[in-house]
Amino acid sequence: MLGLKLPTDPRWVNIVEKNIEDILTDHAFCEQKATSTAISLIVSFPEYTDLVQEMVALVKEEISHFKMVHDIILKRGWTLGRDRRDDYVVQLLKFFPKGGSRTTQLVHRLLYAALIEARSCERFRLLSEELQDKELADFYRKLMVSEANHYTMFLGFARQYGNKKEVDTKWQQLLEYESKIMANLGKSETIHG
Repeated sequence: MLGLKLPTDPRWVNIVEKNIEDILTDHAFCEQKATSTAISLIVSFPEYTDLVQEMVALVKEEISHFKMVHDIILKRGWTLGRDRRDDYVVQLLKFFPKGGSRTTQLVHRLLYAALIEARSCERFRLLSEELQDKELADFYRKLMVSEANHYTMFLGFARQYGNKKEVDTKWQQLLEYESKIMANLGKSETIHG
């Protein structure tokens, strides 16, 4: 369903289980960045009314996810750590050239967002199935559904605002590119890394 070309190696969960505090901190910041992305789309493309409406709802949902992760961190007696560079996203953003029309820029941003949500969904599914910590496994099972909805929403908007055939071609190219990035990741206690 997600179309990802390279699934995450299930052994990544072993790294996560040894670094629960780190993965939760990274996850919290991923939710914060998702909130920021939605706000940025509102600020950059206010004339797309249906997108703005969906992004307002997404801001509320993503910030509530941030709070849920932060609450788990606090419940376990930890504090939110510092944000770290997300190498996955940094590398992903190199795919599309800078510039182009406003519509092209919007479509590219929507495709990036769709792919990040798809990969998050895939990772959350793996955590929900493989984590020994049942509380966290259940937590990630619930979030997995949200991520899948976000992925389809962003991809749907890209197809709505761009030429569907061109968008689908770019999407497949981006999926191929992302698989090459993922071949070198999956070795750290981060949601995408």
